[in-house]
Amino acid sequence: MTFETRQILSVSQLNRKIRLLLESQYPGLWVEGEISNFKKHSSGHIYFTLKDENAQISAAFFSQYQRGLRFELKEGLKVLAYCRVSIYEARGQYQLYVERIEPKGVGALQLAFQQLKEKLEKEGLFREERKRPIPRFPGTVGVVTSPTGAAIHDILNVVNRRFCGTQLLLYPVKVQGEGAAEEIAAAIEAMNRLEGAEVLIVGRGGGSLEDLWEFNEEVVARAVYHSRIPVISAVGHETDWTICDLVADLRAPTPSAAAELVVASRLELEQKVRDHGVRLRDALWNIWKDHQERLAELAASAAFRQPRYLLDQFAERTDDLSRRLQMAFKTGLSFKRQSCQNLTGRLNALNPLGILERGYAVTFGPAGKVLKSVQGITAGDEITTRLHKGSLVSKVTEVIKEK
Repeated sequence: MTFETRQILSVSQLNRKIRLLLESQYPGLWVEGEISNFKKHSSGHIYFTLKDENAQISAAFFSQYQRGLRFELKEGLKVLAYCRVSIYEARGQYQLYVERIEPKGVGALQLAFQQLKEKLEKEGLFREERKRPIPRFPGTVGVVTSPTGAAIHDILNVVNRRFCGTQLLLYPVKVQGEGAAEEIAAAIEAMNRLEGAEVLIVGRGGGSLEDLWEFNEEVVARAVYHSRIPVISAVGHETDWTICDLVADLRAPTPSAAAELVVASRLELEQKVRDHGVRLRDALWNIWKDHQERLAELAASAAFRQPRYLLDQFAERTDDLSRRLQMAFKTGLSFKRQSCQNLTGRLNALNPLGILERGYAVTFGPAGKVLKSVQGITAGDEITTRLHKGSLVSKVTEVIKEK
């Protein structure tokens, strides 16, 4: 091959040929793998690596293909991806362009349910302590459901049968299909703004997981959580559980059961009134009998049979107590007086002035201290002698020390 006959391609031309070849050979196929290096761009596009035990390949999942995605893609999730194989010409890197993706081993809706349940549970939307009691006798019950579905007819039948005085305020919404979740959430918010209903029933009749999915949407869960009006969730049949059931203040197994929970039966109320009437009559009869018996006992007591005798007894008892009190007072006073005299005698015996009264005297030296010896006294010192009455001031002419 001569230089003139050689086919020379630029890098761009080569990458384009490879891209066309890959896209023609692999226009669409399912690839199984585990997501890693997960990144979501601000544009909404998602980029990740799909890998198995021995190899890996880059993948792009553009936002226009994500509309039907029910669950959340995240690191480590095993998936089945329907994609086409192509090449990113700018870098010469071949990769997968994902158009649809499903979780491996579990349905997409079931995985989405579990992911949203875990998220809202961590935020505290399911806490029992935040749930409010349902009013026992509401005058107006708000209903958010389809106006043509079986749920509203079941609720109307129960209300009319049990207590026709209850008013229903229906906010009609779609309960299935595109935009239904947003309608349900908007209806709950509108009912709160109207402030006409005392309790809300939110729900629909039974169906498959796909049919009930609008009640598993996050927008509905948050609308129920923020509702100031207590909410009863009545979605599907008894075995069906939705996110709405977990957030609501009360879950009813069916719409009919929800109506029975909020509307009291007239017959039940009438029976309760009769029962309370019987209990009240019996209680009044027992109180009357008890007071009658006590009155009979008082009438038969000595106070009513011999009142003069009782008064004499009380007067004699009073006189006896008075005498005993006077005697105790005199005895106590005499004892206290004798104790006082004994203490006075003891104090007098210890009083130094009492000793002076018996002819003794106390002498003080020039410094005013009591003299107990001649130590420190010299001729010419003035000393003071304290007598029983008065004092003598003397001048020492001679000091005689004891030999």
